[in-house]
Amino acid sequence: MSYTILTGDRPTGSLHLGHYVGSLRQRVELQQHHQQTVLVADLQGLTDNGNNPQKISTNVLNLVADYLAVGICPQKTTICLQSALPALAELTMYYLNLVSVARLERNPTVKSEIMEKDFSRSLPAGFLVYPVSQAADITAFGATHVPVGDDQLPMLEQTNEIVRRFNHIVGRQVLTECQPLLSNVSRLPGLDGQGKMSKSRGNTITLGADADQVHKAVMSMFTDPGHLNINDPGQVEGNMVFTYLDAFCEDAALVADLKAHYRRGGLGDMKIKRLLEDCLQSLLEPIRTRRTQYLADKGELLRILRQGTQRADQVSRQTLGQVKAALGLDFFTLK
Repeated sequence: MSYTILTGDRPTGSLHLGHYVGSLRQRVELQQHHQQTVLVADLQGLTDNGNNPQKISTNVLNLVADYLAVGICPQKTTICLQSALPALAELTMYYLNLVSVARLERNPTVKSEIMEKDFSRSLPAGFLVYPVSQAADITAFGATHVPVGDDQLPMLEQTNEIVRRFNHIVGRQVLTECQPLLSNVSRLPGLDGQGKMSKSRGNTITLGADADQVHKAVMSMFTDPGHLNINDPGQVEGNMVFTYLDAFCEDAALVADLKAHYRRGGLGDMKIKRLLEDCLQSLLEPIRTRRTQYLADKGELLRILRQGTQRADQVSRQTLGQVKAALGLDFFTLK
């Protein structure tokens, strides 16, 4: 069965290993058999960076380079720019009338992000309503499936609520509900051990990190503070190095053996860190090389983004036409 998939990222900084295990490598696999659109969500990036638009604009092509470097293929996946798709903004406006402020404030993902960013009463209106913008993105492409981490599930539920309400009001099924595609590793802990790896916290290993940066990052990871001597039994749970080995080492049997050895004692932290570093260096070296090559030709990146956006514009305008017709607002449509 073929899915219609919509996913994307805000261009607020370089993508990192958390993005890779949470979504990017899944996108590379999905594009082989499904219709996939990847959105560079610059409008949503402005919802909490409105006073610093340059942060968004300077990262748009960097994000496209990250996509290409990990193996997302523009011939198989449509890569497009949110701000260049006017149908998305118009759909957002229609959907805003179908959801209350109180419902948006109850969204668990929005609530946690408001607290994390310490907005209080300085909360930008655009940030509060960005779940509605996401609903416009998802429905504009008729997405049946959306790759997300479990912390984003409330966003999809909000989208499906809007879809159901719209269809009920117009009396027929115009919009399609979506389902989540969860990654096996939905959250990768940050280098500081404080929550997930996050651009805003600066606790990441980026896809463009050089070999020395990767080495320093791995060597700085905490393991088990009670594992003071090599012969002491160690704790695997909460041990960041083993968490990363689970995510990045392809030899699961080897990792299982190392966990057992660590638990009974006799295995030093340096050995598992060196194994992890080997895994990460092998993964990132070719990505880093390709990323550098793509960034050396900004014109080609812009061409790829423009072509994908043109394809996406046709699809999103078609959905907008269907929505306006269902609302009885297609006065100027030629019959």
